Amino acid sequence: MTIQHDSDAALAAQPAAYWTRLAYEALISFTRARQAELGFTQPQFWLLRNLSKNDLSPDGHGMTVPELQQAMSSYIKPEDDLRAEAEVLLERGWLTRDAGERLWITEEGEAARLRLKEHAPAIRALIHRDIDDADYVTTVKVLQRLIENTSGA
Repeated sequence: MTIQHDSDAALAAQPAAYWTRLAYEALISFTRARQAELGFTQPQFWLLRNLSKNDLSPDGHGMTVPELQQAMSSYIKPEDDLRAEAEVLLERGWLTRDAGERLWITEEGEAARLRLKEHAPAIRALIHRDIDDADYVTTVKVLQRLIENTSGA
């Protein structure tokens, strides 16, 4: 994608929602492409994270696919098929399923989660290339203010 670099005055007049949508789509696409090159999908990583007692799972108990969809509702994309992604992880031996349809992370799955997690700093470094930490922090603070200004809080 080619970005036209307008003057500061022109940029100040542009809608934030346009740029945040473009940024979201570009960042997610980039991250997912890097993960696919490494042999896994973002939803697979999230499944492992949400089932790991050493990560996002509050108690390490198994969860059904609908429970996982609910737990991931703030960041899952509509086209993400957690049921199909879970089947891949079941075939790899990274998850098991009990009689109640609850998915559980295996020891192999926990080891895989840790291996997959190791790739996050390199992906982040590519995304943050040529962006000063202070500029990034300012951007996040501006986005937080935009959210606060529009959330009715």
